Amino acid sequence: MDTLISNVTAVTMNPRMEVIFGAYIGIDGGKIVSISKSAPAQPPKTIIDGTGMVAIPGLVNCHTHLATAGLRSYTDDLGNTEALQALLQKEAKMDSRSAKAAALLAIAECLRFGITSVSDLYYYPNATAEAVAQSGIKANLALSSYRFIDPNEDFDFETDEQCQELVRVVDKWNGFDEGRIKIDAGIYAEYTSNYRLWEGLAGYASEQGIGMQLHLAETKGEVESCLDRTGMGPGELLNCHNLFCVPATAAGCTYLEPHERKLLGKKHVTAVATPVAAYKSGQASTPILESVKAGMNVALGTGGAIECGNLDLFEVMRFAAMDARKESGDSAALPASAALMMATVTGAQAQGRSAECGMLKEGMDADIVLVDFTAPHLMPCHNVLNGLLWSAKGGDVAMTMVRGKILYQNGTFPTIDLKEVVEELTTYAIPKLFEETK
Repeated sequence: MDTLISNVTAVTMNPRMEVIFGAYIGIDGGKIVSISKSAPAQPPKTIIDGTGMVAIPGLVNCHTHLATAGLRSYTDDLGNTEALQALLQKEAKMDSRSAKAAALLAIAECLRFGITSVSDLYYYPNATAEAVAQSGIKANLALSSYRFIDPNEDFDFETDEQCQELVRVVDKWNGFDEGRIKIDAGIYAEYTSNYRLWEGLAGYASEQGIGMQLHLAETKGEVESCLDRTGMGPGELLNCHNLFCVPATAAGCTYLEPHERKLLGKKHVTAVATPVAAYKSGQASTPILESVKAGMNVALGTGGAIECGNLDLFEVMRFAAMDARKESGDSAALPASAALMMATVTGAQAQGRSAECGMLKEGMDADIVLVDFTAPHLMPCHNVLNGLLWSAKGGDVAMTMVRGKILYQNGTFPTIDLKEVVEELTTYAIPKLFEETK
């Protein structure tokens, strides 16, 4: 046995929501090989003392834009329109090198907060994939395609610049390191693209067996515009053009009509709630209980650091639970078990990884997070699940492990030279983004 985590409280997230006190978690070959109340007879190569710790499955952040970390706090005091304009101006100056540096910073933040897998919808997917490959984190990466042109103009998937960039990234990275990196197709949103692109991407995704990522029905204005132009809501419209013929992860789904929500439920679309980012911009968030009742899988995401300030998924869980309780008027709505499930089990399902992660279970990848429950704000602990949801925060994470390899532990990042990343940001990426346009 490679590693043993000893005397830990194990929150398994299995179908019985089993919590095992004083557990011993055995890890070998990157997999969980045992979870028991007693130590194994054969001594392991390494022992991690779990006393005072709670072990949980690695968290899954199902919607982010890693490379925007270089713009954190830049647009916080601006209105939504002004913030978008400022973001577009800076994105126009971004390149692969600056995107990789910012992505590495964001990945370090994710690992610091117990996130072991991310779904990223942005530009520069090759640079982001390089950062992911180096760090050891898991990721589903999608190129955020857009098309501000007349839908009647000629479109050829075989020559379109963005589509061919996607093809190159799929060829190079999809399935990398036994599936640690997956590549998805993606569109930014309905209102930034048209049916030729949707159908081209859907056809390609279906042929390649890859998923789809997008933003969907995040604002009232987006939905009203789509209704005015087409007579349909964006969910119904995109479905008519086969965008949901492959597993799809849609951030928002806030203003879907009830029939659209049911339609997407039948298509097994995942709605990703990003309540912190939504509230920060003055918007409503995903109606979680309605979406679940409609048959949709529901997961959680942070959005990018520029949107939510940080990538702490513990904070997102808490906001999601509070939102569900506020909207329903029921203080028992969305219990801790459900909030934790959205950050682990259903997140893994959204990424097509439910056979490998999302639970602490024999045979699954050892994607394990240790949360230090000896801090004053976590004592006493009368209910571990409630403690994780209502009291814990990302800064309480003591260790993050992916496939049995420690990627963060007590302030250190074994696979990321954080000093080097910060130097790259300060000497190249930030000056590049903020250089004066001649």
